[in-house]
Amino acid sequence: MIAVVTDTCASVPQHLVESLQIEVVPYYIHRDGETLRDMIDISPEEFYRWLPTIQKLPTTANPGPGDYLQAFERVAQRANGIVSIHMTSKGSGAYQAGCVAREMAEASMPGVRIEVIDTLQVSGVHALATIEAAYVALQGGSLEEVAETARYVARSGLMLQAFDTLRYLYLGGRIGKAKHLVGTLLNIKPIVSMADGIVVPMGQARSIEQAYHKMVEMMADRGAGKGPIKVAITHNAAPDRAAALLELVTRTFDCRETFITQTSPALGVHTGPGMIGVSYFPLRAGD
Repeated sequence: MIAVVTDTCASVPQHLVESLQIEVVPYYIHRDGETLRDMIDISPEEFYRWLPTIQKLPTTANPGPGDYLQAFERVAQRANGIVSIHMTSKGSGAYQAGCVAREMAEASMPGVRIEVIDTLQVSGVHALATIEAAYVALQGGSLEEVAETARYVARSGLMLQAFDTLRYLYLGGRIGKAKHLVGTLLNIKPIVSMADGIVVPMGQARSIEQAYHKMVEMMADRGAGKGPIKVAITHNAAPDRAAALLELVTRTFDCRETFITQTSPALGVHTGPGMIGVSYFPLRAGD
């Protein structure tokens, strides 16, 4: 049997974590002198209520090699192969930590094969890659089949996010004060995606509702209407927005499976409350 390991920044819904037997390793959040385990010591609900009150962003840290090694050792009790799936290595050290943990595991678990995957993605596509890989693993897929599934979703998937405010990009040093001021005055909602493992701007909207439609247009431009797709809707403390975006997406495209998930604090700290996103990948023939 093959086991699938990921981390909290994938933001896989808990019911799928449990039903698909996914092992999840927490990121860390450093806040006011204390270290919190993402999604364990602090929930998204608590975090997004607290975030608007701050003037300085908390910092985050990826799991270390020891964290991943412990996860590998746990799942090795029920598996002879492991696929560990990580967000882009260009935005986090998690992939490198997983690679180091694999080397450490070669000594302690010589009979267990481990594949470590850099998705070059974040958020919804990271979640979709993890979930699809776990489906294949539960169906008895080989290590190669499980890993290839994750890689297919990662390279074919599209992630789009619209931010409700520029405040957290400013606090995180990603934009300057002037751009923050102008963007706030104009009520700009930036839309971003991923390209070669890096967050890239895709456009902007003057309202969240306009952002929904722009993201759906971007999906269509990418070819989402050419065949069946699977979809993840992500949000930060914005369930009504998530439901509205999902309704628009399912009305527009042939969606075979969908889910809504709230992003983990370690990932959502950079986008803030109100963020709304959509990710998808196209199904292959026979899927």
